[in-house]
Amino acid sequence: MFKQLAGFFSSDMAIDLGTANTLVYIPGRGIVINEPSVVAVLDDFSDNRKILAVGHKAKEMIGKTPDHIVAIRPIKDGVIADFATTEAMLKYFIEKAHNRRSLVRPRIVICIPSGVTDVERRAVEESALSAGAREVYLVEEPIAAAIGADMPIMDPSGNMIVDIGGGTTEVAILSLNGIVYSKSVRVAGDKMDETIINYIKKKYSLLIGERTAEKVKLEIGEAYPSAEIREMEIKGRDLIRGVPRTIKINSQEIREALQEPIRAIIDAVKTSLEKTPPELSSDIHDRGIVLTGGGALLTNLDILINKETGLPVQKADDPLCCVVLGSGKILDQFDKYKELLINYRQTE
Repeated sequence: MFKQLAGFFSSDMAIDLGTANTLVYIPGRGIVINEPSVVAVLDDFSDNRKILAVGHKAKEMIGKTPDHIVAIRPIKDGVIADFATTEAMLKYFIEKAHNRRSLVRPRIVICIPSGVTDVERRAVEESALSAGAREVYLVEEPIAAAIGADMPIMDPSGNMIVDIGGGTTEVAILSLNGIVYSKSVRVAGDKMDETIINYIKKKYSLLIGERTAEKVKLEIGEAYPSAEIREMEIKGRDLIRGVPRTIKINSQEIREALQEPIRAIIDAVKTSLEKTPPELSSDIHDRGIVLTGGGALLTNLDILINKETGLPVQKADDPLCCVVLGSGKILDQFDKYKELLINYRQTE
């Protein structure tokens, strides 16, 4: 009786629990939430920290809070780093997606990186169950991204996807509804931001914050030279004099700063190509590589990968939303895709 009642109040949802952003999809409604994976808490040095803000409002607090308020990013490198805060964040997003209906106990599909351990998988599952989910299903991010990008992964042919998120880059060769080979590297958007911060610090003795670094990456970051050199002004704290200072930087400098993380991503792509069975290699040679995730938006990254591999490279139509859209398709056509789910668990 209780399970029937729970099912009556439930509504299926797919969650892309990303290092940088969390997206929520509900069948029939589409993407209802797309917010930063950030939680601001009142730190009273106890286990029961008070949640002050989640998502956009919490991200605005990063680097601007007094000592007793902490802005936390509970997902690190694609996995849960802070269980309690992740649970609170998930609970907030679940309730927000269902208009604050506290009785809702949904069936949830959550995406996880392909390289996570069993312990990390269980942490995601337990966090969702504790946040109020009735059933939890896990699907690997490359599979969800490929479905979201409308790649024919059910065919007996090779498909290569490179999903560049905030914490991890997932490279996978897919065929017949499964992953033939995958490589997950914990180098992605966050690492790019970090290298920009370190580059500015070393070259200009100027300390900038995470949000400024992200803005620089989005506005003038590039992986391969463009026809035009773009410039922008940034503000930070002078490390020598300790006062605010403004400098002007250009896209050529940021391209130089991003060389290390971009090289790690390209090496992962090349390694995957080397490990691909010959029959599938010929398919990939014809079909090329599909880029998804926020990192796919880095200017000229597709051109650089094309130069390095000699293969055609294209960005998905909606790189940022491919993972959650693919998870949503799994919910919409559950019987068709259920074999792709890693596990199933139902609460007592």
